[in-house]
Amino acid sequence: MSRSIFTGIGFGAIAGALWGLALLTPELIGSFKPLQLASVRFVTYGVIALFLLLPRLRSLFKRLGMAEWRGLFVLSLLGNLIYYSLLGTAVQLSGVAMPTLIVGFIPVTVTVVGALQHDSSVRLGKLLPSILLSTGGIACIAWQNFQYPSALHHTTPLMQGLGLFLALCALLSWTGFVIKNANWLKRLDHISNNDWNLLTGLMTGALALLLLPVAFLLPDSLPTAGWGHFLILACGMGLLASVIANAFWNSMTRLLPLTMVGQMILFETLFSLLYGFIWEQRLPTILEGCAIILAISGVFSCVHAHRGTQH
Repeated sequence: MSRSIFTGIGFGAIAGALWGLALLTPELIGSFKPLQLASVRFVTYGVIALFLLLPRLRSLFKRLGMAEWRGLFVLSLLGNLIYYSLLGTAVQLSGVAMPTLIVGFIPVTVTVVGALQHDSSVRLGKLLPSILLSTGGIACIAWQNFQYPSALHHTTPLMQGLGLFLALCALLSWTGFVIKNANWLKRLDHISNNDWNLLTGLMTGALALLLLPVAFLLPDSLPTAGWGHFLILACGMGLLASVIANAFWNSMTRLLPLTMVGQMILFETLFSLLYGFIWEQRLPTILEGCAIILAISGVFSCVHAHRGTQH
């Protein structure tokens, strides 16, 4: 087993731990809207990216063609603005559990697409145990959610249904991001992992600036209190869950094949569940414990399927 695989898994775990915080944040912003959180978070991402890129910005721009700029535009929408706005709204409508459940399907969707690509080093059949273990973990979380819904959210079935629909849209958005980003990183030999992450942040920040008037000027009324708390959370997520987490994710993506990249998203699910337990001040139930064991087993099964392959 190559050392790069273990390093990649470690990077994926760190990214998942930071992204798990971002999944909990919509629960903590009170009366502020997910679109407001997303816009401030990603403007922060863009400002930090610009500051870090400034010394070499001109030379870096010379290495970018129209194809790269179009790619950055699509990635910024799929992986940041659209995904997090959809997910944040789903969390506010139905709590952390349901969106976490839906996002938990990303490892399955990305792994299947990765295995179907013509250059995949592992056939889909060898990944079947990993996919089944991951799906079993998700089924446990689903059963837990439907049998014992969170007491923190007394929403109507209509709101639960809308939250489910938005979470499904977020699933599709981030699946597209993971696949497109991985494909870009595999063929970009003239741009480093971190520079590509910061360029994505620069594009995301520019698009988020356009969202600010929509997020803060169009609503009939804005919260009168809690602005300091909101800005600390939003800007903190811009640093931790965008700049730092994405840097670890891109480094991981270049070390692992796409079929393993999909499995690493399970760390986000596990950490978001952990943070949810801390937030609700409780231990995992039996079903949740089984889901965690199955999810971890799915990752190890995927690693085993890649033994002997060359990356």
